[in-house]
Amino acid sequence: MLDEIYKFEKEHMSKSIEALKRDFQTLRSGKVNISVLDNIHVDYYGSPTQLNQVASIMAIDAVTITVSPWEKKLIKEIERAIAEANIGVNPNSDGEGVKLHFPPMTVEQRQESAKSAKAFGEKAKVAIRNIRKEANDKLKKCEKDKVLSEDMVKRGENEVQKITDDFIKMVDELVKQKENELLKV
Repeated sequence: MLDEIYKFEKEHMSKSIEALKRDFQTLRSGKVNISVLDNIHVDYYGSPTQLNQVASIMAIDAVTITVSPWEKKLIKEIERAIAEANIGVNPNSDGEGVKLHFPPMTVEQRQESAKSAKAFGEKAKVAIRNIRKEANDKLKKCEKDKVLSEDMVKRGENEVQKITDDFIKMVDELVKQKENELLKV
């Protein structure tokens, strides 16, 4: 029974770590990453569709991304969606696609990105703590249902806390690495 609870906790906490890594990909560092466009949706025949599902996206160098729509009539719609997304760049159309030229990041932009990385880290920690609470609630329910003894529940709570501490430490390390990457010129 305890092993099932530990397994549940580790699986869900690992998912929180993966979500944190995905969030980090949306942050811009010194070199552009096409994942800055992940949250952009284009109006495609009346329904909001992710940009990467209506166009091919490539980083052609450290400061330029090209968006080549599969249908030429989407160029204006893609330009509008990117402009509305406010990602810090103005889209330029060349008739074939949209080019995004990212200027070098200023110190303030780097600090702002580092602040966002910390916020993502805090969000991940909250998720991990919620999973800990859920695991502890399962332990208490097992005690109440007389499936586990009081001593086993105490041991279980200690182990749940150790697992939680390990994952919180992992989040702190990931945030620190991302901050160093963002603040490095």
